[in-house]
Amino acid sequence: MMFTFSKVNQVLTLSTTALVMALGATGEAIAQSLNGAGASFPAPLYQRYFSEYKKATGVTVNYNSVGSGAGIRQFVGETVDFGASDVAPSSSEKGKMKRGVLLVPTAGGAVAVVHNLKGAGNVQIPRQVLPKIFSGEITNWKQVDSKLPNKAIKVVVRADGSGTTAIFTSHLSAVSSSFKQKVGASKEPNWGFTVLKGPKNDGVAALVKQTDGAIGYVQDTYARKNNLSTAKIQNKAGRYVEPSLAEANKAMAGISFNSDFTANVSDPSDGYPIVGITWLLLYKDYKDNATAAQVKRLANWILSSGQSINGQLEYTRIPASVAQKVKAEVNKIK
Repeated sequence: MMFTFSKVNQVLTLSTTALVMALGATGEAIAQSLNGAGASFPAPLYQRYFSEYKKATGVTVNYNSVGSGAGIRQFVGETVDFGASDVAPSSSEKGKMKRGVLLVPTAGGAVAVVHNLKGAGNVQIPRQVLPKIFSGEITNWKQVDSKLPNKAIKVVVRADGSGTTAIFTSHLSAVSSSFKQKVGASKEPNWGFTVLKGPKNDGVAALVKQTDGAIGYVQDTYARKNNLSTAKIQNKAGRYVEPSLAEANKAMAGISFNSDFTANVSDPSDGYPIVGITWLLLYKDYKDNATAAQVKRLANWILSSGQSINGQLEYTRIPASVAQKVKAEVNKIK
């Protein structure tokens, strides 16, 4: 087979184009797909992130919403390129992360208290009553409010190790010393009484929807997606508040981030009282340059362009000043 000069030139041009597409700014190879797993709390947001990211870059990001506990375990086992969690890893868990860990905050959001109490109208739950429901002390809706039906409360919780549960129980522990002693803040607590359990936010939402008299907790987007009724929760300022984006933003406004980008949001001074932050877990030292380069590229995109998506799905944004500090740390990944 004979090649003319023009055909040889065309082949060289195509090969050069393919090579350029596979190289980063520093000349390192760039991986064309990434795999992550973890929290279901931000899953609707991450699905949008990764869809838009593929449109912008051509890179596929696969995300398995398995819950924060499983996400941390997979990150420790180094079976993913990144993990995701709504609760910071414990000291013990960090000790198992041989390649180090960088917590990258991506969003904040409200944990809605959802119920299935037909015909009840506006359900308001006082600040000290909510912990008593989830520790089994209050068992009938009439004990919550005399105007509510005389109906048994059926408590629905997460079956898996859950960052959403950690956010929820951290708030209840901050509000009630009794709850803190009996149950405590945990991603997989021993509730101490008979509860119904569903996997991930989807499973809790489905159980509440099909169980008369049920009460549970899910990230707010899941409440809206499943058309679930949400209770107004009394906050520290005494107001009864719905889990809206505006109230979540108000709660997050006074939050200060620590040097490792964690923050205490267990009982904000105002706004919707049950809010949390979700993080990507990135290795500080990756096995290969290609994956490290693509992870850095993804994280930088999320902390810049991606933040404009947050409000569309009822998630709060990470403050720009914090995002800049996080990006500086992301760019140190090797």
